[in-house]
Amino acid sequence: MPKQHNYRTRVVWTGNTGSGTSGYRAYERDHEVSADGPPTLPGTADPAFRGGKDRWNPEQLLLASLAQCHMLSYLALCSLAGVVVTAYADEADGTMTGDSAGGGRFTEAVLRPRVEVASPDDLDRARALHDEAHAKCFIAASANFPVHHEPVVTVRGA
Repeated sequence: MPKQHNYRTRVVWTGNTGSGTSGYRAYERDHEVSADGPPTLPGTADPAFRGGKDRWNPEQLLLASLAQCHMLSYLALCSLAGVVVTAYADEADGTMTGDSAGGGRFTEAVLRPRVEVASPDDLDRARALHDEAHAKCFIAASANFPVHHEPVVTVRGA
């Protein structure tokens, strides 16, 4: 039987300026995202929805989750395959499209991992493991929109 993992987070709104949600402009979107163990994340809405630029918004966190999951899956697969990764960075982009009812959805995400490996002999395998990492990423498998990856793999010191 497959193993089940459960997660718990807390989101607490901190944006009551004194009159609650008495009007759309009467409250701030600030909140705190927490869980047992890690530091609290300051959250808000996207600036397009009256949030601030100095706090994380849900759209950024979704994109970060996709990039983190791909990276962690990829690093695990590389370690199991004997591919030595010496550096990894990702500049991910996501596209969200609004609808006429005031909602919207993500329509795609593009991950752009830049990976450095220790040996030129590992280049082809390191590139190929991105496909397997994508297939094993729990977050990408849960998304209802396409998640693409455009990896670049180089050799350390080259």
